Amino acid sequence: MKRIISAFMFLLLMAGCNTSAESSSYRQITMEDAAVLMETEEDYIILDVRTAEEYKEKHIPHAINIPNETIGTEEISELPDKEKLILVYCRSGNRSKQASRKLVNLGYTNIVEFGGINDWTGETVSGVQ
Repeated sequence: MKRIISAFMFLLLMAGCNTSAESSSYRQITMEDAAVLMETEEDYIILDVRTAEEYKEKHIPHAINIPNETIGTEEISELPDKEKLILVYCRSGNRSKQASRKLVNLGYTNIVEFGGINDWTGETVSGVQ
């Protein structure tokens, strides 16, 4: 019950933050809030912006890997829907913030940055998936 109430409160907060200024930025949330979103949302992408080697070593299940260094000014074929919820993480939180800013500059409107896998307490997988 506590998890349902937390998820409801989080969604209300997110809905209240949807202003025109918000569309030119990204949101930052905690790992706990990211885990709640992953449990309650259905249509989202988990984006790992570390190197391919780091991703292969360990990543969040179902995450796709697009290294921060490859995100520039070109369209990203793996992310065709610019309004889709994209949850971004890296190793410690630095590259995910950089990548989130780049994605916003490319026109993505629903970017949520949640730090680094170093703080992730949920499930992880190894190898390419």
